[in-house]
Amino acid sequence: MAGPLATCTKEEQRSVIRFLRSEGVKPIEIHRRMEVQYRDACLSLQQVYKWSRKFLNSVSSVKDSPRPGQAHRVVTPEATAAVEAIMKENRRVTVHEIAAHLDMSHGSAHHIIHDVLQFHKVSARWVPRQLTAELKERVDACQELLKRFEAEGAGFLGRTVTGDETWVHYHQPETKKASKEWRHNSSPELKKLHTQPSAGKVMLTLFWDEQGVILEHYMPRGNTVTSTTYAHLLKNHLHPAIESK
Repeated sequence: MAGPLATCTKEEQRSVIRFLRSEGVKPIEIHRRMEVQYRDACLSLQQVYKWSRKFLNSVSSVKDSPRPGQAHRVVTPEATAAVEAIMKENRRVTVHEIAAHLDMSHGSAHHIIHDVLQFHKVSARWVPRQLTAELKERVDACQELLKRFEAEGAGFLGRTVTGDETWVHYHQPETKKASKEWRHNSSPELKKLHTQPSAGKVMLTLFWDEQGVILEHYMPRGNTVTSTTYAHLLKNHLHPAIESK
């Protein structure tokens, strides 16, 4: 089965233009047929028109004519190895810095980097956060839960209990929405003093399933959440609460 050409050169495409133009095919039709095979690497329609005119004017070469003043680049294995060593040592080095360090022209350095070594500068991709080993274990656990849900269906969710912790303050200041009152235009301006939450707070551990809350557990003051205290909570508080439900 015929398919698109994976790789191609400009000279190859220009040869196709020359052949089809000699058969009388119009440039726009040549470009349409070339797009099918060359996809994103295809020459632009403007280039197809340009080379069609050249071939009609008895131009037979498919290579670019040398430009006046164009430097002849000599690429040696030593120069290529030196450029590659610098780039591996500093991935953010610029073409200008490489050319200055190796005492070569900017064009030669650019040619070695892009054409010979096939390097391309790519920006870093922003991610929400770097996953730690602990977070990666959570990802594995979530994937395992998804597999069980796909295998067991909705019944698996009915047997799943979720828990989380949060700090609960002794005093929560009144919200702006809660302080709204009905007033006339002539009524005195309503003022509200800025208050801070009380320093007193307690750790709340909440467990729930698909039907609602199973357990609210407040950590005694002075205690911290450790593996021992959490295991005690699961065994002596959550397990009885599930059995009672």
